Amino acid sequence: MNSTIASTDSESAVDLAEEFGSRGGLGARLQSTLHRYPYLSPLAVLVVAMIIFTLLNERFILATNLSLLTQQMVIVGTLAIAQTLIILTAGIDLSIGAIMVFGQMLMANLAVSQDASNVAFGGWPSWAAILAGILLSTAAGAANGYLIVRFKLPPFIVTLGTLSVFTALTLIVFRARTIQGPEMPEAMLALGETSNVGSFGVMAGVVVMLVLYAVFAYILRSTAWGTHIYAVGDDPEAAELSGINANRVLMGVYTVSGLIMGIAAWITIGRVGSASPNVTPDINLETITAVVIGGTSLFGGRGILVGTLLGAAIVTVMRNGLALAGLDQAYRVLAIGLLVIAAVSLDQWIREVKA
Repeated sequence: MNSTIASTDSESAVDLAEEFGSRGGLGARLQSTLHRYPYLSPLAVLVVAMIIFTLLNERFILATNLSLLTQQMVIVGTLAIAQTLIILTAGIDLSIGAIMVFGQMLMANLAVSQDASNVAFGGWPSWAAILAGILLSTAAGAANGYLIVRFKLPPFIVTLGTLSVFTALTLIVFRARTIQGPEMPEAMLALGETSNVGSFGVMAGVVVMLVLYAVFAYILRSTAWGTHIYAVGDDPEAAELSGINANRVLMGVYTVSGLIMGIAAWITIGRVGSASPNVTPDINLETITAVVIGGTSLFGGRGILVGTLLGAAIVTVMRNGLALAGLDQAYRVLAIGLLVIAAVSLDQWIREVKA
């Protein structure tokens, strides 16, 4: 009896060894590991970058600078949540920044007095102005989803169009005028307030961003809707055959993304201390960059929000660290571009892994 068990265990060990060895060596095992844990590569890049920048300038690792880093990444980090949800469905949203800017301009113009407002109906209570901006952003995201689902239009084309629409509406409706912080009620700037933990300052908007990451990470990992998002992004036809309504999933993703844009609009007002139509002009590309560097596949169906958070941190760390190192802005842009190319190339390689 014992000899039989020993023989069975020995055969199992041999089978496992043969299976492990057949994977093609270290490269294949690394490929498989990165496929299972897409956040490992951005985590490694972030750690190496922080070590290098600390060696180049010891001020980089100071608590005051690390606090500044979290504040610098809060806008792109929040909007990148929305971009991640969309890219997981194999889509893309080029209108994220324009919708967010329109939302924050609406909030600010509704909240200030009639004399300071650029519209004819200012003077709203702060909570109502914030809610109106969030609802409008949600509706804008839903409009993107409707055009994509109803008319089967490519997300790239739809959101490229709505990028221009909301950029123009911001300039036309609000007359391209910035609403300054002193003109706004304190509640509008609440998410820009900072609480100190020693030398480290924690901005309220950063806390909101982290809560959003926790909530949507749970949704993607532990709910049926999250599973459906991955399924639709991986293979929409197979998802339909398995009983998933792909159109409903897409509508939900774009609508929820609009909600996140509205929250980001409020965070932006607090972070910047004003509401300007020219705030964060490159935010669309920055969100895509953060998502791609974070390991989410542009082809959909693979990626996690932890990676996106790391990707947003990498973009911010690179700019901050290179600035402290005394390098010109052009080199910072170059570094980000090379990181994006490397991340996409790595994604292509990881997608070749055999199940």
